[in-house]
Amino acid sequence: MINNTFIVAELSANHGHSLETALASVHAAKEAGVDAIKIQTYTADTITLDCDAPDFIVKGGTLWDGQTLHGLYQQAYTPWEWHKAIFEEAKQCGLVCFSTPFDNSAVDLLESLDNPIYKIASFEITDVNLIRYAASKGKPMVISTGIATKEDIELAIKACHEVGNHDITLLRCVSAYPAPLENVNLRTMVDMKERYGVKVGLSDHTVGADVAIAAVALGAAMVEKHFILDKSIGGPDAAFSMTKDDFAKLVQSIRNTEKAMGEIVYPTDPAQISGRQFSRSLYVAENIKAGELITEQNVRSVRPGFGLHPKYLNDLLGKPVNRDLHKGDRMSLDYID
Repeated sequence: MINNTFIVAELSANHGHSLETALASVHAAKEAGVDAIKIQTYTADTITLDCDAPDFIVKGGTLWDGQTLHGLYQQAYTPWEWHKAIFEEAKQCGLVCFSTPFDNSAVDLLESLDNPIYKIASFEITDVNLIRYAASKGKPMVISTGIATKEDIELAIKACHEVGNHDITLLRCVSAYPAPLENVNLRTMVDMKERYGVKVGLSDHTVGADVAIAAVALGAAMVEKHFILDKSIGGPDAAFSMTKDDFAKLVQSIRNTEKAMGEIVYPTDPAQISGRQFSRSLYVAENIKAGELITEQNVRSVRPGFGLHPKYLNDLLGKPVNRDLHKGDRMSLDYID
């Protein structure tokens, strides 16, 4: 049975401060074939301080260097009064809609909207109180690990367990925008599954589809990428976001990969294996008179596969046949005494 990867289109800030664009993005994501659309629930004041002190200026070679954190998040946030409309639009489209809360008040808002999944962003993995509060709602927890140490991951899992929540998916993530391929280290995703006994997936900030497809082949239960209706919208996430057409290709590639991964199958009945008739088997290669000895010249392993299994050739060599045989006869153990 194929286990379908849960494909999530992350809307993030890709609405250009237009509710109409946000709702159109929901429809476009549905047309691309995703399973869910995700938004983020914060305001500039719930995520940081309105402060221009050096600590609050973005730096470090990011796309947003020089901006204040407050200014960046004021530009990027999704207004809370839009949330109900976005959730309802997604429901009408047949999409799951869920969100990333950044403080307890965001969780409270999302609970009022029957938010079905809580996603914890990479930079919030150290906020164990937020994780504990979100996990206490009894919904599946998805936690990105972009900036996490092992201790951070263990504390986040512990916070969920403390309130009885064991439905946890850890996402491999590189908190660089866009993320360099050489930093992805997808084997870490596989290790997290084995190490922590949870579901795993990928929050992908690389450009293109390659990494997401590879993650699915390695067993990702969820893949998340940023989605934008049109890159002309601009905004802080546009550079590493996928448009509808690219996302549709990604979805198709993921579904094809799932089909190709299939199940663990070792056929036991050769007759049920497609193409088996073209395998090698033992045939009479020259006419043989009764009493003549079998040699490597008069009995050979050739295509097709209707004759005797090649494993018997060494047992037959040097033995006399008990009847006349003709070139093209299927060899049989009955032809020797």
